[in-house]
Amino acid sequence: MQSQNKFFDDLAKVVNGMAGTVAGMGREAEAGMKEKLRDLVGSDEMVSREEFEAVKAMAIKAREENELLKARLDAMEASKAPTRKPAAKKKPAAKK
Repeated sequence: MQSQNKFFDDLAKVVNGMAGTVAGMGREAEAGMKEKLRDLVGSDEMVSREEFEAVKAMAIKAREENELLKARLDAMEASKAPTRKPAAKKKPAAKK
């Protein structure tokens, strides 16, 4: 059964058209945001998890090697250090 009032029919068409337009704008905005996010994540400024883990492992290995070299250097310096006691200071002779 059709409505006899043309105003309500026209109003229903306008509201349906607006709903379709708003839904389309929402889909377009969502697609745009996804594209921006994809560009941000995929840019050169971000590193992958694998690259991060590889650099982290290299840093740990370098720190361990540095500690070993420091220990060796300390041992070498300790073995080269003079074992003599410092000479006692001479007291000036007292005048009579």
